[in-house]
Amino acid sequence: MKRIALFLATNLAILLVASVTLSLLGVPRMAYGYGVDVSLTDLLIYCAVFGFTGSIISLLISKPIAKWSAGVQLIDQPRTQGEAWLVNTVKELADKAGIGMPEVGVFPAHESNAFATGWNRNNALVAISEGMLQRFNKEEIRAVLAHEVGHVANGDMVTLTLIQGVVNTFVMFFARIIGGIVDRAISGNNDESPSTPGIAYYVTTFVMEMVLAVLASMIVMAFSRYREYRADHAGASLASRDGMISALNRLRAETEEASGLPTTLTAFGIRSGLAHRLFASHPPLEERIARLQQMR
Repeated sequence: MKRIALFLATNLAILLVASVTLSLLGVPRMAYGYGVDVSLTDLLIYCAVFGFTGSIISLLISKPIAKWSAGVQLIDQPRTQGEAWLVNTVKELADKAGIGMPEVGVFPAHESNAFATGWNRNNALVAISEGMLQRFNKEEIRAVLAHEVGHVANGDMVTLTLIQGVVNTFVMFFARIIGGIVDRAISGNNDESPSTPGIAYYVTTFVMEMVLAVLASMIVMAFSRYREYRADHAGASLASRDGMISALNRLRAETEEASGLPTTLTAFGIRSGLAHRLFASHPPLEERIARLQQMR
């Protein structure tokens, strides 16, 4: 969840910078004058360039941002048997998955968590929380690490970047089209010739970018949930199905203890309803466990 939130936040910040840059380059005039001598194809190309640039930059800086934000301590030279086991386990799983050895790190957090990130499947980062290392047994930890290695092997971050790039493109594109329509309606300018956009254009474009970005994030979150199922399958294949199921059951127990409600209720509507379901980056633990139990 944390790596997805960081990726989306970074991407949104870059998208806002791109919007300002587009304004400085005169693209608002292009969008505003869409009626006659300006091709919407040109606007779409501009938006695609800036939209994909935002997501690609987010991907390229994902590893250093994750290290900094989570306070990851890399294990360059194992100092204890536990650290040596952790590094050797990741090496074994990476070799089995056919990827380069990722950097391995531990971050200070009481909650059970782990993540993998990086733009290159042969130069990624796999990190695990101190809380998970303390409370999970080795079979469960191995399954969790296999799950994260599975994310890297499946190229999930790259695919997420491409999907986010497409989403960015159409968010910027339609926001400017709507901005032009609203500004024309308010100003009463029905002339088909291009003219200078008014303040309503900029305000509407900014608001619509925010609204459309939130709505479009449902697409990104749907892919995120799908990739969690795939990573669970990878964890079961690279490590063991029983270990993966046991790890998810332990996560479910900790979630119930922390929230005071069964995870079924918190995920299916007691706490946040349909909105929680649509904007969740991970599927309900019960569904993930059920799928693993059905796995041959």
